[in-house]
Amino acid sequence: MNALTEVTLSELEAAINWWRARHPAQGDAMKLAPQVSALATAYALLIWQRKQSLALSELNELASQAFLTFQEAIKNSPR
Repeated sequence: MNALTEVTLSELEAAINWWRARHPAQGDAMKLAPQVSALATAYALLIWQRKQSLALSELNELASQAFLTFQEAIKNSPR
């Protein structure tokens, strides 16, 4: 695992899209997967605060794990 300490807005967006492709919204209410919801909350806060990044440590446990899973998958994907 790398020494990632900052997560950018564009990285969060990519992670959200990656998770959404794997776990689309479900049901009549179009409920988001827990990973998507956790990442989307962090994404929304960055936009609201007009920031471009946040420390990985600022993500809650679910968002952090979802982001790290995304990063690992991208790192191991064939190019």
